[in-house]
Amino acid sequence: MDGEILRDDQWELLKPFVPGGRKGRRGPRSDGRRFFDAILWLARSGARWRDLPEDRFGPYQTIKRRYYRWIEQGIFDQIFEAVAADPDMEWLSIDATVIRAQAQAAGGPSKKGGAQAQALGRSRGGFGSKIHAVVDALGLPVRFRIGPGQQNDMAPACDLVRGLPAKQVLADRAYDADSLHDVILDQGGEPVIPPRRHRKYQHAYDRIAYRQRWGIESFFAKLKQWRRIATRYDKLAANFLGFIKLASIMLWIK
Repeated sequence: MDGEILRDDQWELLKPFVPGGRKGRRGPRSDGRRFFDAILWLARSGARWRDLPEDRFGPYQTIKRRYYRWIEQGIFDQIFEAVAADPDMEWLSIDATVIRAQAQAAGGPSKKGGAQAQALGRSRGGFGSKIHAVVDALGLPVRFRIGPGQQNDMAPACDLVRGLPAKQVLADRAYDADSLHDVILDQGGEPVIPPRRHRKYQHAYDRIAYRQRWGIESFFAKLKQWRRIATRYDKLAANFLGFIKLASIMLWIK
């Protein structure tokens, strides 16, 4: 399965950010590369934690605990920020996609804030979450957020593009809002967004540049090749987002 295990060159890029690799008296304290291969296998296959091949990766409980610890420590955030530090800012594309959630994804601890806090809700597509993302001119992810399935596409849009001074920002007409236009213009960019039909003034936009929106659609298509992302099984939003960050990291170092 493509991307199931790390190549040597990929591991060399990731190795400086992986904690726990120092040697003790009895050798390395942990095998960071084997752990990374384990969660890649899990993300690609969409399998349960207990289905991890123990003869290949070790006890699944150990892998699971370490994954949750990396989430808490922000290790995936650190790696993503490092590999995505130099995006192509000729243009950015923004959009959202709905991810169906399995019934087992519901029922998170009430002390964690309930379904809304865990980015779960009901839309026309059923019970699920929505991934909001921004990609660069090469179709590589720059920023992303998750929200409940019924969340409006515009809800996190301004925060997603704020601080990203691209020459152009491409989006479909669902993002035609004065607030987003203002953020893009204030950053010296050009909004390439078709006007909503109800607008009294139908503003012009660069129709040729708008064709480059394939970048965001291509990103979502690649993201959904990871079965652990194509269907959500995780009760907590942070754990589900961890797999999205993992897939995004692999797209950058491909």
